[in-house]
Amino acid sequence: MTLSGWCESHNLVISFYDKTDRPYMSDSPQPCARIRRVLSIDGGGIRGIIPAMVIAHIEKLMGKPAHKLFDLMVGTSTGGILALGLAHPGSGKPAQFSARRVVRLYEEHGGKIFEHSLWRKVRTVGGFLEEAYSHEVLEAILGEYFAEAVLAECELPTMVTSYDIQNRRTVFLKSWHTDHGKILCCDAARATSAAPTYFEPKPLETGGESRVLIDGGIFMNSPSVSAYAEARKLFPDDPIALLSLGTGELTRPIPYEEARTWGSALWVMSLLDCMFDGVSKAADHQMQLFLGERYQRLQTTLDFASDDMDDASKGNIRNLKQTARELIKANEQVLEQFFAMEAEA
Repeated sequence: MTLSGWCESHNLVISFYDKTDRPYMSDSPQPCARIRRVLSIDGGGIRGIIPAMVIAHIEKLMGKPAHKLFDLMVGTSTGGILALGLAHPGSGKPAQFSARRVVRLYEEHGGKIFEHSLWRKVRTVGGFLEEAYSHEVLEAILGEYFAEAVLAECELPTMVTSYDIQNRRTVFLKSWHTDHGKILCCDAARATSAAPTYFEPKPLETGGESRVLIDGGIFMNSPSVSAYAEARKLFPDDPIALLSLGTGELTRPIPYEEARTWGSALWVMSLLDCMFDGVSKAADHQMQLFLGERYQRLQTTLDFASDDMDDASKGNIRNLKQTARELIKANEQVLEQFFAMEAEA
């Protein structure tokens, strides 16, 4: 579905977009304001099973697929794959991925994506000489799921984050942007999830410009602030409510006596974790200031599940699913209130 078709079905009047992607509203009478609901999903590798299960619960609670419950979806890394999966049209048909099916994607393919091959460890010296995992495996799985679908075919406005290391700039791949509409969903998913040290960068051409893209989590692991900014541009006359889903909070301490002797090699992985976690906490604080009660953040501590992004063992997936169930149980009322919220007169 094109953006114009989606807007028409949702009673939103937008005449055209300029190259900076700012909406120009027409002079036609505007519909009465209604709350525009935005979904923001963090990065976190295999831990993406947590927000996937939360969304599956929401779909069951509301009796509708996620793409009919939100007006905008934004994701980073594994959250970007999840957002694209939920908005994926499936050969011109209604979005074919329920959140429950995406949960199965993690269960069935997580071990293949994050396969701990002894030979690869030897060849890459434990990931120091090359990325730890094969991008070909990830691309094959994404290609199987998304096939030839392109961003413009998403069932609702959908955005994923990435970073261009060649041109040194942030990149926001948007389903409604004229330069991005023809990008394959599988390529966008691969770009947003190209986490440094885990997978090699993704070369991609957008708007006639060559880019080399890596995981958007390096600057925006929780994309809630950018999701809010895009919603303000898309729906300037309507109030915004935003639901932010985390993938589990990092709680492992880094003792001074341990860290003070680290060199660059030992800092690499811990530094990524600190960056991802710090950015998410900063975004949470900012969104509370921006939206107050119209902002909800569902996050949990990983008390018995591993906080490693690549632990796709059966035992850890089982623990992640249990963590998700407890998060859902603790926030059932919060979710009900979020979807019961109405615009003020």
